[in-house]
Amino acid sequence: MAARKNSRPTSDIDSPDRRRLPPLLRRAWYGLNQAFRRRIASTGATPDQFTAMRCLTEADPLGITQGELTQMMSSDPNTIASLVERMENAGWVERRPHEKDRRAYRIRLKPAGEQLYLQLRQLAIELQSGVLAVLPQARREDFLTQLAAVADACREAAENSPKRGK
Repeated sequence: MAARKNSRPTSDIDSPDRRRLPPLLRRAWYGLNQAFRRRIASTGATPDQFTAMRCLTEADPLGITQGELTQMMSSDPNTIASLVERMENAGWVERRPHEKDRRAYRIRLKPAGEQLYLQLRQLAIELQSGVLAVLPQARREDFLTQLAAVADACREAAENSPKRGK
């Protein structure tokens, strides 16, 4: 008996001969994350902590709430709560009571966090430049613009997807 070659129906977008978005995004993210993790290992920081530092640096100088940081990092509240706690214990961030919302705290970088951020940022820039060097210089900005559009579409799909189960 001959083996069936392709027993499941496939559409053109999911053809085995075609590149697929989910594995490509995962491969890109995983490779970039691992390369960055290895480059910053000696600092004691993680890629997620760098991202939090970048968000805090680029946000309101008075600081932002944990909820705002969660949104900016496209993460979940529990992950960010743990991340901020570890960063606070390391002396990189501080939490101060929010001036208007008694339930919230403003998170901001401390001088040690600012100094570490600058060190990590340089390593991140070098890595990004090296990775993007596979593209012609003239196409890099268009690529990042298109990737941002894909990321926005993914977030929108997640926000508009009905929850299943419970």
